[in-house]
Amino acid sequence: MPEAMTVLGGPDGRPYSMPLIRDTDFVAIDFESAGASRGATDEPVQIAWAGMRGLEVRPASFFASYLHSEAPITWSAQKVHGITRAHLLGAPTLGSLWPRVRGALAGRVVVAHGAGTEKRFLRAFPLHGFGPWLDTVSLSRRFLPQLPDHALGTICEALGLTAEVTALVPEGRWHHALYDAVASLLIVRRFIADLGHEDGEIGELLNFS
Repeated sequence: MPEAMTVLGGPDGRPYSMPLIRDTDFVAIDFESAGASRGATDEPVQIAWAGMRGLEVRPASFFASYLHSEAPITWSAQKVHGITRAHLLGAPTLGSLWPRVRGALAGRVVVAHGAGTEKRFLRAFPLHGFGPWLDTVSLSRRFLPQLPDHALGTICEALGLTAEVTALVPEGRWHHALYDAVASLLIVRRFIADLGHEDGEIGELLNFS
């Protein structure tokens, strides 16, 4: 059996063992936000994640929830994702979901499209230690530099993944958190497969991001 490599980033900040890519657990996470109003801090209004082991996407791991927020949802944000105050009625706070977030992300390679937003909202959990991270914006810029832009929809259309994303999240659309998380996961899977890298070490893939 191949030896596992050691990567920093356990939930308590200590090293943990990560296997080869085909034995690695990935989780893609996505937030949708209220949008930043003048003088106010942006807040998340939807969270979702989706898991994959090696190249096997695991629908049983999918999770999505609206999030309670006191922040007004800006017109520009609502125009993008379609989330209104009515969607947030009775929704949990991000803090109350901490046990589920920790259980989903801890000890896994975390995937996001433009990971800065996800990292910023996860700072609600100080010293969480999630990671290492794979950013699909960085990956697509490296492997698909010819694209006119590197939005999720553009990348998935170029790779022929849109129909599969829709099949996995039939109730979703672009800027629906679960739809975007699954799209990010399939992009990572496609790049791994195209590189023939499933039997490589996870550290080699992380170097591409």
